[in-house]
Amino acid sequence: MNFKRTAILGAGSWGTALAVLWAKCGNDITLWGHNPERAEQLRETRETAYLPGVQLPASIHVTSELRDCANAELLVVVTPSVAVRSTMELAREFVAEDAVLLSCTKGIEHGSGLRITQILAEVCPGHPVAVLSGPNLAVEVSRDLPTATVLGCEQIDCAEELQQYLGSSRFRIYSSDETTGIELGGALKNVFAIPAGVSDGFGLGDNSKAALVTRSLAELLRLGTAMGGSARTFYGLSGAGDLIATCFSQHSRNRRVGEQIGRGRTLEQITASMQMVAEGIPTTKSAYECARRLNVETPIIDQVYSVLYEGKQPAQALQELLGRDQRAERV
Repeated sequence: MNFKRTAILGAGSWGTALAVLWAKCGNDITLWGHNPERAEQLRETRETAYLPGVQLPASIHVTSELRDCANAELLVVVTPSVAVRSTMELAREFVAEDAVLLSCTKGIEHGSGLRITQILAEVCPGHPVAVLSGPNLAVEVSRDLPTATVLGCEQIDCAEELQQYLGSSRFRIYSSDETTGIELGGALKNVFAIPAGVSDGFGLGDNSKAALVTRSLAELLRLGTAMGGSARTFYGLSGAGDLIATCFSQHSRNRRVGEQIGRGRTLEQITASMQMVAEGIPTTKSAYECARRLNVETPIIDQVYSVLYEGKQPAQALQELLGRDQRAERV
């Protein structure tokens, strides 16, 4: 495969950070945003509020027209998970015949339980589909801080070619022939970052948070393997690695949502004040649905769902988790 042009769908923090990263590597980048006014402002100022202090290289072509993505050999999808299907249905007519589709969105579709690569394959059949995920905080990637990630595609030769095209000394890519575990690790960790943030908001300390994150990994493994992911993958960058980063980082939107819940703010107040989507909120609903369908025990996900969607008080959810019967440890 000969990658010359890359189009990125989604001009939020992560899509913009990837555009900056890959443009600095000399790649031909088109960055698409759905809001014409914001796209015009980004095109003129070369700055975004999502990544303070980061300047977009002049070589990045910013647009709100999907037709400008028509000649890209690599189409990178970085829209919010709830917008992936509708965006791709609009973009479908502009996808080049030989284009590779790369998902960098972390989420699970409501109702269907489909992963993002499954949605891409369904809307645009016949194209190679890959996924990139890992402990990749957008603000750090945009500032060229050393980062590692994993890129999976069932066609391993495609994964390896993308690895060479997109990787650099500051953005180390590991290749894989699995997509399911990579996607589920990236999606589910956002759910667990919310109670990690609640723990911070309550001021419960490091012992409590470490226990919560460890049990979150066990829960991620149970649900992720039931959904078809590889346990080996969940112990890697897109599972344990991403879980650690998003549960502990001050840059994590999902952890920050939980922290504000722990300090007494309502979800409505929090989301109204946010510029960007915290994927853990919609993914909690999807994960809860999948766990019920597969009959998998997910006490942490269940409590997060109850707080976000059923109005349970965070303190009560915490007490119910702590009050569970003591038992032998299992992962």
